Amino acid sequence: MATSALGTGLLPATALANGLVDYKPGLIEQHLAAGKTVFVDYAASWCSTCARQERVISALRAANPDYDQAMVFVRVDWDDYSNHEVAVSRRIPRRSTLLVLKGDKELGRIVAGTSEEQIKSLLDTGLQAGT
Repeated sequence: MATSALGTGLLPATALANGLVDYKPGLIEQHLAAGKTVFVDYAASWCSTCARQERVISALRAANPDYDQAMVFVRVDWDDYSNHEVAVSRRIPRRSTLLVLKGDKELGRIVAGTSEEQIKSLLDTGLQAGT
């Protein structure tokens, strides 16, 4: 489960209602260094595209609990971190960007995509990497 890594000595984080962990500086890097696959959602509360992505992701995760076993889900608040290293170093062009990361590699990316097929494909990439 996304919040299970919280008790492993990693940075304290806040679990959001949708099962995502709220980003704090260094959190993604710590999970990656621990060998985890990380699904990162760069989102803003006011973004309708982000809200659509969140609904699709939540439905897919509910339908396949293996996603939660294979990955840590982290939400990066675009309003707080758009100019921070967590966005700049990965060349995140805008909110509504989704990434799957493992080790020092980006395994997949969606920018502003909202189709279930596209998001499921990204989640499946993370599932394969995380098992």
